[in-house]
Parts: sequence; structure tokens; C-alpha cells
Amino acid sequence: MFNKDKIEDQIPGKSQNRISHGTTIEGDLTSDGGFRIDGTILGTVKTAAKVVIGKDGVITGHLECKNADIEGTFSGKLLVHGLLTLKATAIIDGEVIANKLAVEPGAHFNATCKMGTGVKSLADSKGKTA
Repeated sequence: MFNKDKIEDQIPGKSQNRISHGTTIEGDLTSDGGFRIDGTILGTVKTAAKVVIGKDGVITGHLECKNADIEGTFSGKLLVHGLLTLKATAIIDGEVIANKLAVEPGAHFNATCKMGTGVKSLADSKGKTA
């Protein structure tokens, strides 16, 4: 009759976007679904779901998401409304704002960090979100 998997795939935030190894994207990405990044993104990534940056994944720019697991490299401004998990292979440079932070031994964390429950969306002086 009804296929439960098909129904769940149509719910916003349940879809998974994948940027594969060898792919480079310059620009801004916005999605209701999560991201798995094994390639390179130069720009802004914004989602209400989870972002996973694989060991070979690189983001240079801005990232705003609900939760993030980082094994690769991030440089720029990072806003995580929930849990930010840095694996042992992670390299982080820039500014981090997160509600919760988990760091495995071996991770490189060279960033200013602000934590707390009052995480607000990134905004410039004109009120536009980044």
C-alpha cells in the first residue's frame, strides 16, 4: 500500500545533498536538506539540517546549519544552531558560534568561539542573513 521510505524522503530536511570528491563549487548553496561535502565549496552554505564535511571536504566561506560533523577543513564563519562535532582530522580556522561543541583529540581548532543557547542567524549590518 504505502511505502514509508517514499513518504519520509518527501519531508523537508530529510533529503541529502552530496558534493563529491573532485567537485568545486563557487557561490552560495541553500537547501532544506542536509549536505555531505567531500569536495570543495567556496562561498556560503545554509541549511536547516545537518552538514557533514568529509576528510577531503573543504568549505571556505560561511556555513549555517542545525548540526555539523567536520572531519575535513573549514575556514570562515561557522554558525551551528545545535551540536558541532569536530573529528580528530578536522581543521577549523575563523569564527565559530555554536550551541554545543564536541572536539575529539587531534582536531585543529584555531578560531574564536562563542557558545550558548542564544545562537542567532548570521546577519550583516543591514539585517540580511549571510
